[in-house]
Amino acid sequence: MKSLESPRKHGDASDGAMAGAVLGARLVRMDGPAKIKGAARYALEHRPENLVHAVMVQSTVAAGRVRSIDKAAAEAAPGVLLVLTADNALHLATASDWTGAPPPDRPYNPLARDVAFNGQHVAAVVAETFEQATEAARLLDIAYDEAPAIVDLDDPAAGDGMPIGMLTAQWGDADAALAAAPVRIEAEYRTPREYNVPIEPHGLIAEWHGDSLTLREPSQWLDGMARTYAEWFGVPFENVRIIAPYIGGGFGSKALALGHGAVAAMAARMLGRPVKLAITRPQSFTAFGGRPATRQTIALGATRQGKLLSIVHRGANETSMEGVAVEPLGSVTTIMYATPNLSSHQNVVRVNTVRPGPLRAPGENPSAFGIECAIDELACELGIDPLEIRLRNYAEEDPKAGKPWSTRRLREAFAAGADAFGWSRRSPEPRSMRDGHDLIGWGLAAGTYPVRRTPGEAKVSILADGTLEVTSSSIDMGQGTYTILAQTAAEAVGVAVENVAVRLGDSSLPRAPVAGGSQLANLMTGAVHKAALAARDELVGLAINDPRSPFRTLQANTLLVSDGRISSPRGEGPALPIGEFLRRIGRERIEVLRDTLPEGARSAADRYKNYTTIATMLSPTDGDYSLHSWCAHFIEVRVDEDFGTVRVSRVVSALDSGRLYNPKLAESQWKGGIIMGIGQALLEEGIVDRRHGRIVNNNLGDYLIATNADIPDIEVISVGIPDPHASVLGGKAVGELPIVGVAPAIANAVYHATGKRIRDLPITLEKLV
Repeated sequence: MKSLESPRKHGDASDGAMAGAVLGARLVRMDGPAKIKGAARYALEHRPENLVHAVMVQSTVAAGRVRSIDKAAAEAAPGVLLVLTADNALHLATASDWTGAPPPDRPYNPLARDVAFNGQHVAAVVAETFEQATEAARLLDIAYDEAPAIVDLDDPAAGDGMPIGMLTAQWGDADAALAAAPVRIEAEYRTPREYNVPIEPHGLIAEWHGDSLTLREPSQWLDGMARTYAEWFGVPFENVRIIAPYIGGGFGSKALALGHGAVAAMAARMLGRPVKLAITRPQSFTAFGGRPATRQTIALGATRQGKLLSIVHRGANETSMEGVAVEPLGSVTTIMYATPNLSSHQNVVRVNTVRPGPLRAPGENPSAFGIECAIDELACELGIDPLEIRLRNYAEEDPKAGKPWSTRRLREAFAAGADAFGWSRRSPEPRSMRDGHDLIGWGLAAGTYPVRRTPGEAKVSILADGTLEVTSSSIDMGQGTYTILAQTAAEAVGVAVENVAVRLGDSSLPRAPVAGGSQLANLMTGAVHKAALAARDELVGLAINDPRSPFRTLQANTLLVSDGRISSPRGEGPALPIGEFLRRIGRERIEVLRDTLPEGARSAADRYKNYTTIATMLSPTDGDYSLHSWCAHFIEVRVDEDFGTVRVSRVVSALDSGRLYNPKLAESQWKGGIIMGIGQALLEEGIVDRRHGRIVNNNLGDYLIATNADIPDIEVISVGIPDPHASVLGGKAVGELPIVGVAPAIANAVYHATGKRIRDLPITLEKLV
């Protein structure tokens, strides 16, 4: 390994990780050994000289105003350097949002006077040690003028909310078609608040050098977060550097700069010392938002043969008093099945909660829960096999956009998954399959996730020792970016993959957009591929034209570069290792920077907008095709007939993510998403104390997530083919796809096992017995 921030390949030949392995090989993750040995240093593990520690203090009421904060005891405590409140905080500017929309002309204060939810940041304490800061924070005496709060969607004061016009979709006359349909079903489906809970806590180390700010902070979007800090503190964008070579999970929660980051940077500036601030696990449930609670009513009208005539969909998600966050509940409903009539509307409902944020497959995940349970209910009503009814309503093109799919291998996913699972052996009647005291249920659901596209940038260098270096400010939070970018460069240039070093996670490196929306692998392999080909071309050009080149006398139009050597394609003349050739012509390196920005969009303003906002991100229907990944989940559950306990006992999922750059890593991402879906279906639920609007289970002892004991063997099957419309190298969305459809497949399996339909997650014992 060249450096801890430049992981190289370590693997074994039995898994395809061998010299010369290229894109598509099953290499193990290059960053794995450093993580296993503890050599990979995460943001909060650094310790700059003169480091001090900050802790956040959060409100204990859900609505009202901070009347006073008595700081005397805290300020007098040993080691305390600063107590921050809304009254003595630095004046910051409000930053533009992630779309790049101009900010309102008002200051930004990360510490609240007016309280909008229980757990909102109201103060911070900085001391020489973490223990001193924690103890001093306990000594703050905070008085509130409490006001009535709206705690959740079921609060009588919540109302129906406000409509989100941009999410309205309709064609035909859905209400009339529903009323006239021979068969109709209608039901409400609900999902609770869910939380990201990554292993690595949110936090940072902030350090100022004059007007330059350096942050060690786990980030899914270094350039976007650097823009926010720059705007908050009124410094040039180039003066903010964020370093995050390793990230311990985020699932969407580490894409934006948050209030605790502003506090740490503010304290560092006021004290002239580096400040470390880590959000505690309980605080993480309100320091940033996860998936909001949702409800949706779906009515289906169909023929007696199971052909859909109408879909009427009404959805709502909770949002905060301070801003609107939308969980697009019609995203799957409007495209999964062919129907001549559809009406979909969505509201958001303001409650006293932290503003919700993205959590793996925002929108698609709860949307699929509704429509995939509803289609299963229709199949049961008609006595049609749940797989057959999906095939009868297969959408041959995007019904919402009216465009052909780029590729849609969902039919193949149904076939492959059903065959591997043994779906044909399913007994259709509920409670008809059992093993002793266990009722056996088999369920099915489909899922989809869009292909989003943003241009990226990368630098590829060929060094005089014959190795390559790939650099980018893109990130790796466990999905394998280091590895697939090394594979991409190795294949394009013609060197062994173990001779490629990759440096990521530093905003001073070539720019990259947000690692979200399952776009990073496709956009960055495209950028690296372009830069690597250009570097190879420059290498060949030097070999042909440089007066010191031993190949110059061949009068060749081109040369061959493979296995780390340059040679004539006709076998004439020398065959030199790349490093030796560069030394002969006196070159230390060849360095090429390339991006995938459109022609005419490379001005400084265009590049800034592309890498620091989502304004240039293309939607899945920009262009001539509708671009999506697809999956089908076949799941078996066992329900104890006496106790009502549910266990997932078998999973077979077939997925279409286009070309897989590294099948081993893609399969790992798929299984991770499926595991999160199992947790969502059976365990995860944010429980609110309705008296005070407080999250009761704000810890990993009470907020239950799936563990190894909850997970059976999972079989994943790739049915994808390269999709040239989706990305340069043919890949489509991988990471967020697999969670979509897991929860409804489990709910459908539970119905098949028990005859009881559970329409609100999680599926718990008390809902079954």
